[in-house]
Amino acid sequence: MALNRKIAYIDLTKGEVETKPIPIEIRKNWIGGRGLDAYLLYNHTKGGIDPLSPNNVAIISAGLLVGTLASASARTHVMGKSPLTGGVGSANMGGFFAPELRWAGFDHLVIKGKAKDPVYIWVNNGEIEIRDAKNVWGAGIYDTQDIIRKELRDEEVQCLCIGPGGERLVRFANVMTGHKNSGGRSGMGTILGSKNLKAVAARGTMDIEIAHPEEALEYNRKVIDQVISTKVSQIMQRWGTMFIYGVTNTTGLVRTRNFQLNQLVGGDDIECENIDKVSIGFDGCFGCQVHCRHRYIIKEGPYAGTYTQGPEYTSQGAFGAEVGCNNMNTILVANHLVNDYGLDTLEIGSMMAWAFELYEKGILTDKDTDGLKLTWGNDEAVIELVHRIARREGIGDILAEGPLRAAERIAKGSEKYLIHVKGMSNLHSDERPSPSLALGIATGTRGSDHLRSRPAIDLYNLPMEVLDRVYRQPDGYDGPLTNDYTKYEGKPRIVFWQEMNYMAVDCTGICKYHTVFLSPNHLTFPEFAKLIYLNIGLEFTPLEIWNVANRAYTMERLFNIREGFTRDDDWLVDRYFDEKTRAGLPVVRGKSLDRKKFKGMLDEYYRLHEWDENGVPTPEFLKKMGINKEPSHQL
Repeated sequence: MALNRKIAYIDLTKGEVETKPIPIEIRKNWIGGRGLDAYLLYNHTKGGIDPLSPNNVAIISAGLLVGTLASASARTHVMGKSPLTGGVGSANMGGFFAPELRWAGFDHLVIKGKAKDPVYIWVNNGEIEIRDAKNVWGAGIYDTQDIIRKELRDEEVQCLCIGPGGERLVRFANVMTGHKNSGGRSGMGTILGSKNLKAVAARGTMDIEIAHPEEALEYNRKVIDQVISTKVSQIMQRWGTMFIYGVTNTTGLVRTRNFQLNQLVGGDDIECENIDKVSIGFDGCFGCQVHCRHRYIIKEGPYAGTYTQGPEYTSQGAFGAEVGCNNMNTILVANHLVNDYGLDTLEIGSMMAWAFELYEKGILTDKDTDGLKLTWGNDEAVIELVHRIARREGIGDILAEGPLRAAERIAKGSEKYLIHVKGMSNLHSDERPSPSLALGIATGTRGSDHLRSRPAIDLYNLPMEVLDRVYRQPDGYDGPLTNDYTKYEGKPRIVFWQEMNYMAVDCTGICKYHTVFLSPNHLTFPEFAKLIYLNIGLEFTPLEIWNVANRAYTMERLFNIREGFTRDDDWLVDRYFDEKTRAGLPVVRGKSLDRKKFKGMLDEYYRLHEWDENGVPTPEFLKKMGINKEPSHQL
């Protein structure tokens, strides 16, 4: 059965492994994936630990629906205390690793300690072995997976691994699987590097029994029809997430030259249509019919002939708009390099754009950069800086520390130009015209975030009846809503709702592009409940799933509070309030955020969460959620 998958506690210092079943009560309270990981993180770490110490944990999991008949059930979640922010560290990625982990008998791995020498973990049909990895230490993520598969003599082995960036403890290193599946944001690859853990390899042939197979198969056909019938899915099947750039750049919602402009004028070469020149087809994750990623071969320059996958919308911003570059080949090469090094595209792009602005303003000089000209649109500098950051060379060693630590080392007022929340950089979007998106990045538990509370459909000016259908369920919300994305009224509700929706989907392990993210007609709480019942056999109402999400999100909040985060950290840098947008369509031009109104949104957001005026969950709410005695050490 799907419920007989186990949790493993792996101590790399002692070389010991302990496995346990997951009680049904735990499933009902946390479901799995990110939800249960949040509980495990709070219970298996103590406040104030160094994220790079053996006392931190790396938690690797598969959601409850992963590997079943549910569409796009492929997501892997990784969690620990972030080396970048010191708060919640969390990353989520697709591919094929999570299904293989479940077929190998496990849903969650809790990894602590530090190996004396490089190792990898081998998970195979209920057994776990810690193996020598000295032969792959130093290898990129592509070679690492190939070498481990050859060593294990099985091409079906799936690997989650780190690249040289994680080994060198770049604070925003990723975990990776396949060619481009990136567990990005918050430095989860850095934790593995600090533990001398190069990879986790999984291979399994243990069946997952579907509770109601015929009904599950029939319902999944309906789910697939529902998802791929939407316009956004059909566009994704053709262009992947790259299509988003053209829409947002035309509107004026793209952060350009760090934060100086909100539109890349003349940025035609990095439009999605130009990927056709190098694309050789599409790829997708386990169980998904959308197939949203390009397979491509670089055709120009020293990397000509290199095969890889992507790029995503975030790469167009990181290596295009943010640094003022209008060169598709630069984006393709940089995308390939950050994946092989195992680095977070968003963070490295923002760190480079920040450095470029510092160079423009004379805060960084040629002496600081060893002669590298960090001028806007300098494609060669972008590629070179990727190498230097990954290798921690020169100025790259400073930028590899992430926003706040780098600003402390550079000083000279450099912090003023950072675009970050809680020490994690924002992606290349400009939220000044859209208060809901701004509140979402300000309050995200892992820092500036577009994948944990992003109400993207707020930008669509949808009919009110559509907003009512989406945002008033499943808890019967009867407060204000508005379909004008430049307004402040009702926006705390949709941010709160999206948080619950994204937490729920991260518990199940299906893809966010199948849920209400870019389309109001995708899946949400009623569909999650039915998918869990038909595939797993557990009965949840939509409201019960909402409550699981609320409980888990609150646990992440409690973790951050324990680590010293306060209301002041749920805020944006001054540039959002003091500088107006200068370009784009009339509806977004001349916009900045209003401090008083933003404070009002934050107050209302806290009330909706049943937290106090400082953002601290009230004792009454914790008791209602059943988490008033944490850490409880039930698992």
